[in-house]
Amino acid sequence: MGKSQGAMDVGTRSHLRELVDPELLVLVGVPLDELADVVAQLAPRDHQRAEPGASTDLVVRSDHLVPGDPPVPVRVHRPRGVGGMRPCVYSIHGGGYIAGSHDDHDPLFERWCPMFGCVGVAVDYRLAPATPYPGPLEDCYAGLVWTWEHADELGVDRDRIGVMGGSAGGGLAAALALLCRDRQGPPLAFQLLECPMLDDRQITPSSRLEDLPVWSRASNAFGWQAHLGELHGTDDVPYTAAPARAVDLSGLPPAFVAVGAVDGFRDEDVDYATRLNQAGVPTELHVYPGGLHGYQLVPGARLTQRAQRITEEWLAQRLER
Repeated sequence: MGKSQGAMDVGTRSHLRELVDPELLVLVGVPLDELADVVAQLAPRDHQRAEPGASTDLVVRSDHLVPGDPPVPVRVHRPRGVGGMRPCVYSIHGGGYIAGSHDDHDPLFERWCPMFGCVGVAVDYRLAPATPYPGPLEDCYAGLVWTWEHADELGVDRDRIGVMGGSAGGGLAAALALLCRDRQGPPLAFQLLECPMLDDRQITPSSRLEDLPVWSRASNAFGWQAHLGELHGTDDVPYTAAPARAVDLSGLPPAFVAVGAVDGFRDEDVDYATRLNQAGVPTELHVYPGGLHGYQLVPGARLTQRAQRITEEWLAQRLER
């Protein structure tokens, strides 16, 4: 299990700002409702596209509705000019279970589709609190089954379909891997989990820290309350709603778990990766010193660029035949 060295223990430190990588301080103190504007200013110009979902010189995009009640929107991204059966990354956006859209992953696939020659499928699941568990997860499962069933027409190699997500998307990706195992659904080649939101109980030292940047303890509590609805605060929360509650992690696809050391999810993510390895699931873990939740939102930071290189090196191996 790979683990970045030098991760500081923020569980016993009160001055969290001092532990944040200096290049990420631009995110500290920004209210959630203003975060999108700050991120837009930080994004490279080629990621600031006016029309989400529009095809580009590098990627051809198409939107589809997966039949159901209600239908589930998915967006398919394919590298322009590349034929044949390609590996597929099935992506689930973040947003604390209460926000976000599949538009969020347009820039990601603008990079990954040409780089890896892969197909990207992004699902636009329903959000809490209007749709609590299991609605969002069932949307993600429906989109994955649709991708599997339509693999031939999408040009997708069924043996190389993996799932990825960050934050709440990472939690849903982990839950989707569990659901596929238990339902004997589409077999996944991998699960890529970036700062995944896994544990509703908030019992770890990192989850109980006050004044966490970007995604605070209070924000986390609200997100889980919205996602779980009447289940919140009870002992009846299923592990497919909060994957950290899963006892049996055997039979899952190889995993990559990354998290910042100044992230409330740090401890639950480290524990989940450790238990995956103990269950015989090949799992790579990285804890980035100075990384706060959402460090990926600052693309120019050296920490973010290093984390991106490490993630893409691992992903390249998973997507190879």
